[in-house]
Amino acid sequence: MASREYGQFCGLARAMEMVGERWSMLIIRNLFAGPQRFTDLRKGLPAIPTNILSARLKQLEGAGLATRRALPHPERAVVYELTDYGRDLESALIALGRWGARTMIEPRPGEVITAESIAMSFRTTYRPEAAQNVTVGYEVRMGDFTLRLQITDGELTVGTGEHPAPDLVIERLTGHPIRELMNGSKTPDEVLHDGGVRVEGDPALLSRFAEMFHF
Repeated sequence: MASREYGQFCGLARAMEMVGERWSMLIIRNLFAGPQRFTDLRKGLPAIPTNILSARLKQLEGAGLATRRALPHPERAVVYELTDYGRDLESALIALGRWGARTMIEPRPGEVITAESIAMSFRTTYRPEAAQNVTVGYEVRMGDFTLRLQITDGELTVGTGEHPAPDLVIERLTGHPIRELMNGSKTPDEVLHDGGVRVEGDPALLSRFAEMFHF
């Protein structure tokens, strides 16, 4: 099950035995977006060698954090998804993501931006205290990919793909308007005036978005 043991009776040591190998936490991050095929995981982690992905998935399955499931006909595909035990890692991932984001300004040479990495940024920047009793759905279009954000009574869920019934669609046209909204360098009125973003729905919900997702 664990690929290595630290020989210490400690919860942190036990956790690192299960998820401390390189790539493991990013695989878990991607699976928080929903069930994924092996090819989906490869696409979302373009730098991971195929044999390493296979090995990490086996380790996560062995630790009870992930499981495989065959999709019904006509899909004929196998997907990987997190177990309830694996989903218990969400608060730890959010805390680590928030901590790591302190050093991030611009992507380093060779770094890619994926749907799953942006989905994680929405989880780490979400401010539940600004969303008490709020129910609203957002569809965020980022060019190559689309994300759906659903807040129901203050509880956030994030997924890849279109939102079935968004209250507001936010579409990036140029630059980095969504990041500027989230870090507070521009106001909703400014990003709309600059033409970097287009919205469909109530524009007032863009201000609410900036309040609820903030670095």
